[in-house]
Amino acid sequence: MRALLAALPLILLATTGSALGQTPAGEIKGDAWVHTAESRRLVVANASVALPASVTGAAVFTGKLSNAPKDVRGKAPVVLFLHGSSGLGLAAIAEWQAWLAAQGLASFAPDSMGLPGRINYKSPIDKASYEKVHALRQSEVDIALEALQALPWADTGRVVLAGTSEGGVPVARHPGRFAGRMIFSWSCEDNYFVDAHKTHAIAEPVLNVISSADPFFSPANTWLGNPAAMGHCGAALKAHKAATIVLVPGAPHTLLNLPQPRQVVKAWLADLVGAGR
Repeated sequence: MRALLAALPLILLATTGSALGQTPAGEIKGDAWVHTAESRRLVVANASVALPASVTGAAVFTGKLSNAPKDVRGKAPVVLFLHGSSGLGLAAIAEWQAWLAAQGLASFAPDSMGLPGRINYKSPIDKASYEKVHALRQSEVDIALEALQALPWADTGRVVLAGTSEGGVPVARHPGRFAGRMIFSWSCEDNYFVDAHKTHAIAEPVLNVISSADPFFSPANTWLGNPAAMGHCGAALKAHKAATIVLVPGAPHTLLNLPQPRQVVKAWLADLVGAGR
């Protein structure tokens, strides 16, 4: 699998140095940093779910968990996906989940915005506030894992933890064990977004996909805060024999649905959990 990916032209490991520039003014809104009992319920009930035809017995289902079919035909591997700071309103997420379902995978994306008054921000803000956000998001992994245990369609022995941007940080940090992990649009490096990257010593296969010119976490960001940054998780995962690092030249921050990432994700998931075969 890794040899196959290494042959793909979209894998690019060349990076450029960071330039100096003016740091924009950040902004914080909201005052809620920790989930309540009620918001934990809403995180699950309002989760975005996609179920493959093998589970529904009919067409692919996409929608909120609260509206998902209760009568299912079997189980499927699950991608537990953590959205970025824009929330589930980003159309690219539902599109990507529907695509995963077409490959035979279920997906479950908890709704972090279920917390009333949840903190939201315009970067850059102070690192202490970012770390409170990261703690909130990491708590949602455990909330979602607990919920999956009760879902009849979830093959809980084949859960892939995935996330993008803000949602990529808890994927890199979470101490649990999963079938694999996918980290999109996060570089696993020290920069303005974290006190320290604190990437977990991941034992399972991991796939990191990020733009070579990511506006937030690559050296293209003039206020990145790390002149030695490479813009991907290669340094954090350098000892990991089952890690695959993919840089997509010139891609935007949200790249889930670009052809190149889809090709790589499809092949990687087929190798990992047998999806799409």
